[in-house]
Amino acid sequence: MTSMTEGSDKLDVAVVLVNEGYASTAVGPIEVFSAAGTMWNEMRGDAPEPRFRVTTASIDGAPVRSAYGLNIAPDRAIADLGPLDLAMVSASGPVPDDWMARHAAIPPWLAERYRNGTRIAGVCSGVAFLAEAGLLDGRRATTHWGVADGFKRRYPDVAWETDLLITEDAGLYCSGGVNAASDLSLHLVERLCGRDLAIECSKALLLDMPRPSQSGYALLPLARPHDDDKVRKAEHHLSSHFARDLPVEEIVDLLGMSRRNFVRRFHEATGHMPGVYQQMLRVAAARKMLEDGAPSIEQVGRAVGYEDVAFFRSVFKRHSGTTPSAYRDRFRHHRG
Repeated sequence: MTSMTEGSDKLDVAVVLVNEGYASTAVGPIEVFSAAGTMWNEMRGDAPEPRFRVTTASIDGAPVRSAYGLNIAPDRAIADLGPLDLAMVSASGPVPDDWMARHAAIPPWLAERYRNGTRIAGVCSGVAFLAEAGLLDGRRATTHWGVADGFKRRYPDVAWETDLLITEDAGLYCSGGVNAASDLSLHLVERLCGRDLAIECSKALLLDMPRPSQSGYALLPLARPHDDDKVRKAEHHLSSHFARDLPVEEIVDLLGMSRRNFVRRFHEATGHMPGVYQQMLRVAAARKMLEDGAPSIEQVGRAVGYEDVAFFRSVFKRHSGTTPSAYRDRFRHHRG
């Protein structure tokens, strides 16, 4: 899969347009990716440094008509696109059989692109294209809550987690809700180009940085992609209970594994020991609270499971490279 890190050359992104879909789920990502590295710089009087080349495409290159009558002319047909770092499919309708049949060319195209190393993203009900291609089988995914029940019936092999606003699994990205198109786009800017650039982009466009869930609080996966179902189940359990002390015995009982075998497989799959992984989950949650302007470092530490504030500061600095207070001061202003 293509390596995408801060400081690399411009990345190629294609936004795939669909008929009877929602225009904002295409226009929003186009604007976010196009603004990354440009709009903030221009507002500050600096030279623009665009980080993405953005192209639009439809199945046959012909204009598409949105659900509410807006016609959009793409740059080209999907078959005419060159190498891509990311392909994002805009939102569709509720995806009945006849609608999917009219767009039958998209799922195999996505599957081929994914096999060749392209990261694939789906917005709202556009996630159906990833599921139809079989890319989400056995993987976690989200979509709009309004179509969730139908999607669960149509795609029963997908690990649907529709309380999440954004999911990420092995280079496959999904978002819930039409307005989540911008959340997913900013998340991808952060993942591909770094957090500082994503925050600058959010400031320039007056967008909030991505919130993690549609209801309640949830965390994105922290591990590298893997196919170990039992480790994936352990990750989900850790993510759901990160704020309390979670003995390894509880997890191995849940999985029906020996302690030694679990620890070995968890490390092989994720690259981390279970205890370190839980620390990373806690720090991720603490970062979100600090970004939202939490006034008390002690309260944040307790909220994520640390009664000893000095130990919390030490763990946070180990995983973030800075102290909680310095992190809050640096990142809490992005909403203004």
